[in-house]
Amino acid sequence: MADEIKIGERVQVCLNVDAWGNAGWFNGTVIRIDPYSAHRSFTWVKLDTEFNGQGLISVLNPKNIRKI
Repeated sequence: MADEIKIGERVQVCLNVDAWGNAGWFNGTVIRIDPYSAHRSFTWVKLDTEFNGQGLISVLNPKNIRKI
């Protein structure tokens, strides 16, 4: 199992071009983690750069977030 991501850690989040107008991995900081199910959580990330007026996003799919 991969290392658990914790509040305050620096991460990279994968954004897709259809939803965000940009695609790729973008840096940010985890500010909150909300449980969703027994095996998943919403990880709230404050991005270093805003996209479409959004600087705070939630990530549910663990494939779309990784530690720096």
